[in-house]
Amino acid sequence: MIKKFFTLSTALSAVILFGQNDSIQYDIVERDTIGIQEVLIQSQRKKMFADKAVYTFDQAALDQARYAKDLLATLPELRYDPIDRTIQSIKGGTLLILINGIEASDAQIRSVKPENVIRVEYYDIPPARWANRAETVVNLITRNPENGYVYGVDLGSTPMTGFVNGTAYAEITRGKNNFGFDYSINLRDYDNRENKNSYAYLLDQKRYRTEEFRKDHFGYTDQEIALRYTNIDPEKYSFQAKLFLSIFSIFSKVNGNSTFAIEDAITDHTTSKHSNSSYNKPTLDLYYSRHLGKRDEVSLNIIGSRYNTKSFNLSKEWVTATEQSVFDDHMNLEAEQTGIVGEIAHSRTFEKGQLNSGYRISSNTIANTIQNLEGFSENKIRLTEQYFYTEFSGKTDQFMYRLGLGLNNIHNSIKELTANNTTNTDYWTILPKLVLGYELTKRQSLRLTSSYAPTSPWSGALSTNVVQIAPNLVRRGNPNLEIQKSLNNNLTYSFNSKYVDLNTNLFYKYNKDAFNQLYVKNYKNNELPTESDLVGYALTYENARYSQHYGFQITGSIKPFGNELLTARIVLTPARESIKTKDGKTIKNDYIGNYFGLSSVYKSLSVNYQFNIPYYTLNGANVSTAENMNHFFVGYKVNNWSFNTGIYWIGMPSEYKTKSLDNSFVQYTSHTKIHNNKTMFAAGFSYDFATGKKNNLKKKLNNDTAPAATF
Repeated sequence: MIKKFFTLSTALSAVILFGQNDSIQYDIVERDTIGIQEVLIQSQRKKMFADKAVYTFDQAALDQARYAKDLLATLPELRYDPIDRTIQSIKGGTLLILINGIEASDAQIRSVKPENVIRVEYYDIPPARWANRAETVVNLITRNPENGYVYGVDLGSTPMTGFVNGTAYAEITRGKNNFGFDYSINLRDYDNRENKNSYAYLLDQKRYRTEEFRKDHFGYTDQEIALRYTNIDPEKYSFQAKLFLSIFSIFSKVNGNSTFAIEDAITDHTTSKHSNSSYNKPTLDLYYSRHLGKRDEVSLNIIGSRYNTKSFNLSKEWVTATEQSVFDDHMNLEAEQTGIVGEIAHSRTFEKGQLNSGYRISSNTIANTIQNLEGFSENKIRLTEQYFYTEFSGKTDQFMYRLGLGLNNIHNSIKELTANNTTNTDYWTILPKLVLGYELTKRQSLRLTSSYAPTSPWSGALSTNVVQIAPNLVRRGNPNLEIQKSLNNNLTYSFNSKYVDLNTNLFYKYNKDAFNQLYVKNYKNNELPTESDLVGYALTYENARYSQHYGFQITGSIKPFGNELLTARIVLTPARESIKTKDGKTIKNDYIGNYFGLSSVYKSLSVNYQFNIPYYTLNGANVSTAENMNHFFVGYKVNNWSFNTGIYWIGMPSEYKTKSLDNSFVQYTSHTKIHNNKTMFAAGFSYDFATGKKNNLKKKLNNDTAPAATF
C-alpha cells in the first residue's frame, strides 16, 4: 500500500506542479534579502531561501485581516486551530512565533496591525539559535516604533461543557520605552469521558486477562500572566525584561468495573482512581543586544525559574463481592525545581552572507521526595547541557547554503539519596549541519538538509518513581537511560505560484540508542532476578539499538481563484517507522499521515472546515491514533469586533485508540471517548484596539527553562 501511494503521490505532484502556466511571474520577489527589507508591500509575493520562505501580502489580504494573526493563517503551511484559537503548523510539531526576532505570545501577534507587517519569514529549517526549541519558526518583521497603545480581549466557550479559551492584553509605547501585559487561560472540565481497556499476559505459565470499563471526570486549567518592559535605541541597543507566571493544575477522578481472569476463572473487580498535579512557575527572562558598528551585533539572554510541583495519585482495586483489596497504591510526589538558561551570541554580516556563533548552557535541577509502592525515597536530578555553535549562511546566484558546526555536552546526574546511589552520564558530541538550496526557476527550488544532534532523556523517563496501573503491572522510569543520537536527512522540492504552493519532501531519520518504552519482567529483586521471583511486568524505558523513520510528505495549499476566496490545504505523509529493541526484536509500523482543510474569506466573512482520517503511529510499546478532527466554524468581523461560532467533532466524540504490538510481553488495548465534545457547539468574540506602533525588539536569542517534572 505504501509503495502504491508513493507512486500515486509523485505522479499527482508532477501533474499539479508542472501543469502551471510558467509565464506568470509577478508573484515572485526578485530582490535580494536587503531589497526585501526596504520594499513596501503592494502585491502577494514569495521568495525561497535555503532554510526559509519570505512572504509579503497583497492589499486585499491586508484589508481582510484585523491583525497579524489573520495574515499568518493565510500562509500555505499554517492553519488556525479552532480548539485552542491559535496558529499551528499543518505538519504538526512545535511552532515558535517571533515578532522581529523575539518570541511572541498569541496575544502579542494580535496586537500588530496588518498594515504594519513588512514581511513574514517562515523557517521550516530553523537556525541554530532556535533549532532546539521548535520544528517550525515564523518571524514577523514589522515597521519602525511609534508612540501609541493597544489593548484587546478574546474569549471562546461553549454552554455544553467546561471549555474556555480566553486572552487579554495591553501595551503602551512612549519613546524608547514599551510596557506590556498579557493574560491567557485555557480551561477544560469534562465529566463524561469513558475508557475501555484490556491487558493480557502470561504469568506462572497461566493466562491472565483484565478487561476494564471506566468513566471519569477530568480537567485542567492552564493560565499565564506576563509583564514586559522594553527599552530600545534602534541604532545602538535593545533591552527587555520579561516576568511571567505559569499556573497549571490537572485532575482526574475515575470509577470503573473490571473482570479479572486467570485461565477460565473470572472475578468481578471494582476500580477507583484519583490523581492531580499542580505548579506555579515564575520565570524571569532578561535580554540585551548591542550593535558594534554596522556589521556586528552581540546578544545576551538569561532565563531563570524556581518553583515547586506537587503530584498525587490514588489507585485502588478490589474484589467486588468480598471487598478484598487487590492493590492500593498511594503516590505522593513533591519536587523543587530550578532552571537556568544562559546564552551569548555574536553575528557578523558580510557582503555574501552572515556568520552566527554562540554558546548556550542550560541547567535543570530537581530535588524530589516520593512516597509510593516501594516506600519513601529522596532523589536529586541535575540535567546540564552545553552547546557551542557557529554557522554561515549565504547565497550566490541560484545557489543557497547554510553550513553549521556545533559541539554539545550533556551531563546528567541522578542521586538516590535514600539508597546512597549516584548515576552520572557525560557525553560530548560534534554536531555538523548542512543546508543546500538551488533555485531551479523563479518558482521552483530544491533543498537538501542533513544534520546530527543528541537528545537528553527527560526527567520523567529518568525517574525512579513506581505507579501501579493494573494487577501485576506497574510503570516506572529508568535512571540509566543514555542520550539518543539522531541523523536527519531531507530532500525538499518546492513550487509556488498564484494558485499553488506545495512542498514535497523525502525524509529519513535514524536514531542511535533510541528511546523506547516497553514492558519488561518485574521481579521481587530486580538486581538479582530469578524466574521464581517473577511478580509481573513493568512498563519502563530502554535505549533501543536504533530506530528509523522515513517516507514522503506533500504539504501546501491550492487557491483555484488565486486569492483567499477558496483555499484547500493538505498534508499527506505515507511513511514507515521501525525500532530495533535492545534484545534484537524489530517493531514496524506503516501509516499515511493526513490533514485536510478548506477555507473561504469574502470581505468580513470567513468559513473554515478541517478534518483528518485517524492513523496509528508508534508510541513506546504501543501504536496510538492521532486525535480525530471534524470541525466547521464561521467568523465575521465588524470594525474592532470579531464574532465566531462553530461545531467541533461533528457527529462524533473526540476519540483516542491504543493497541500493543505483537511482540510485547503485555497485550494492551485502550479506547477513549470524550462524549462532552461530540457535536460541540462553541461561540466566541474578540475586541482589539490599536493606535500607533510598537517598539521592534530584534531579539536574537529565545530560550526557556525545562518543563515541570511530573511522572
